[in-house]
Order: sequence, then C-alpha cells, then structure tokens
Amino acid sequence: MNFKVPRGTQDILPGESAKWQRVEEVIRELCRVYRYDEIRTPIFENTELFTRSVGETTDVVQKEMYTFTDRGDRSLTLRPEGTAGVVRAYVEHKMFGVPDQPVKLSYIGPMFRYERQQAGRYRQFVQFGVEAIGSADPAIDAEVIALAMDIYEKVGLTDIKLVLNSLGDKTTRDSHRSALIAHFEPSIHELCSDCQNRLHKNPLRILDCKKDHEHPLMATAPALPDYLTDEARAYFEEVKKYLDVLSIPYELDANLVRGLDYYNHTTFEIMSTASGFGAITTLCGGGRYDGLTSELGGPDAPGIGFALSIERLLLALEAEQKTLDLNNQLDVYIIAMDAAAKVKAVELTSTFRTKDIATEIDYVNRKMKAQMKAADRQHAKFVIILGETELQEQAATVKNMTTGEQQKVIFSELVTYLQSQL
Repeated sequence: MNFKVPRGTQDILPGESAKWQRVEEVIRELCRVYRYDEIRTPIFENTELFTRSVGETTDVVQKEMYTFTDRGDRSLTLRPEGTAGVVRAYVEHKMFGVPDQPVKLSYIGPMFRYERQQAGRYRQFVQFGVEAIGSADPAIDAEVIALAMDIYEKVGLTDIKLVLNSLGDKTTRDSHRSALIAHFEPSIHELCSDCQNRLHKNPLRILDCKKDHEHPLMATAPALPDYLTDEARAYFEEVKKYLDVLSIPYELDANLVRGLDYYNHTTFEIMSTASGFGAITTLCGGGRYDGLTSELGGPDAPGIGFALSIERLLLALEAEQKTLDLNNQLDVYIIAMDAAAKVKAVELTSTFRTKDIATEIDYVNRKMKAQMKAADRQHAKFVIILGETELQEQAATVKNMTTGEQQKVIFSELVTYLQSQL
C-alpha cells in the first residue's frame, strides 16, 4: 500500500522548512521587542470551551471542528483557533493576579479545521497569535495592530492593507441585532439554511455568510457603525488616533464582523493586495473580546489579540515574488581522500561544530570529484581537503569556493582561520 499525506495536510520539506524557520525567527524577535511572552497550550481541549467562546452559530463550531470522544466518554476537540485555550489558561492559572497588567502572551502551533483545501488553507495549519489581557486602553489595541503590521513588513511584504471596524459595546450590539432581524426577516427564505438558522440566534453572522455575500440584502443591511453608542464611538476614535500617531494607514469597513462570536469593539483584518494572490485576501484577523474571561469562569478582564496563518504569509511572499534571507549556507565541506583522512575529517567536523561553524562531510564514500560536486551543490563557502600529504604535514588544504584560492593551514590554526574568514 502506498501511503500519502492526509487530505488537507502537507509535508514541509527541507528547503521549504528553512523559510518557516526564518519567519518564526522574525516573529519571535518582534515578540521579544514588544514583550509578548510565549504560552504553549494543549492541542486538544474540552469541546465546550470552543462552543462557549467561539460561538455555537459560527461555521467553525457547526462545520469545521475535529471532535472526538475519548475513553472516558469526554468530548474533546482539536483546537480550531488559539484564543480560547490561551484565555482558558489565563483564567485557570489566575494570571489576572499578576501585578503587571495587561498580561501579554504569544503562541504558535498547529490548528485544525475541517474545510475545503485551497491555496494557503489546510485542515492542519500553523497559526501565530498574540493576546493582551487585562487592559481596556485603546492604546493596547493600536499596539497589537502595530505588532501584526510589523511582522509582515519585517518579512518583506509591501502589498498589504489594514481594514478596521468597531463592533461596539453590548448596547450597540443589541440595537444592531434588532435592526438586522427586522431587515432580514421578511426575506429570510431567500437566504441559505445557515442564515435562516442564525436569524434569531446571532444575526450578525449572516453578514459573514460565504454563500449569500452577494445577495442584495447584504448590501442594504443596517450598518453597525450607525448604532454605536457615544462611549463605543469615543473608544473607536481613540484607537484610530493612536494608529495615526503610529503612522499606520487603515481603511474602514462597516461590514467587517469577523467569524467568531467573542469579538466586540475593535475588529481588524490585514489583507494582501498583491496581484494574483487569490480571491481570499485575508492574511490576519483579530479584535477585542471583552467579557470572554468571565464567560470562561474567571473575573471580567478585557482583552485583544490577533492570529495569522504562516501558510498564507508565505503565499503572500510568493505572490509578491519576495525571497527571505535564510542565512543557512554551509560554511565548510570537508573532503576525505582515504580512510585515515576520514578519521581526521570526523574529528575536525566535531571541533568546527562546537565553534558554531556549519560543517558537512561525505558519508557514502564518494570519490573526490563527487565530493567536490556535493560541496558545490550545498553552496559551501570553504572546502577542506584531507589526504595522505595533509596528514603527514598536519596541515589542511583550504579552498575558498568564492574566489577559487586555496592555501595550506595547519590543523591547530584551522578554527581561528575559518572564524576570521567567515
């Protein structure tokens, strides 16, 4: 039987994995600068965590979750997103008691959603995200958005835009909810069954429908910004003020509601504007979720965060024809001419590696010419040749693969010589 990778998943092979590592390096360095400490939560959680936080009427919960029953007859779900698990950990470990608030957390790891595979979207995908929990300051909203924008800029993306909206507070949502029901109810039979089911449960989700997004009712639906309370409007103006201070351009979109139920106030997406990127342009999404901590059994603590797909980031780089500085070139390839030289090559390889000099040798007993070709294929900066003469002289022949120059260097000075050249 020929086994293949499961549908909706992928193997990330050497070469491609180097791109992932580079992106992750950029992300981790920016998290250090912004002071977002890493948190690692389980890959599966109790199913109710997601139905309560993400929302029972969302596509994620209704159609996309990988849920199973374990031997203890407990319903568990492979995490479809990261916020719920992070907030659960925040509550469970009483991080609300930490003196320095907000608690600023970051995570990166695989998520799982059963959806149709397409470019940049998989059933197992890697998501990076941050959560800032414990502050209702509009300035932290701007900081979270700035971090997301910085990541894309640091990896080299230029064809991106920030889209912004406010979902307002509870009073805003209640007023808008009533207006949506009144708008859609007379013609709800024209919409899909999902929209019909959501009309009285969560009509805001209708605006996020993928099937009916072109229906005329969507274009004439009540705009949420028209229902913002004075307090919610003032909060949103503060967020925009801080973005202006940070020189971060944005577009306003009254129909941006996001796909998860826990959002309120600030909501945003970062999109690719690159030609040929595809119909689905969203790279990153996030927003404020005040009230989620209390929904999960903790004290009320305001929060905001975002999540981005590493796969779609790499796809955007490809669309813009941008390359990452991988910095993974081989420093030294050691060629051994005979068995005695092979022993010395193994010794030198170990010595070089302890000094952080990337080193490779031949393990399939190829001739010198074949070993030289291997060094060239791997873009080695230097080749060290060891044979009977070199062992007798206790000096290696070192060839600079860029200039073609070669010289003899005694064994005891090899490390110093290579460090000076590299």
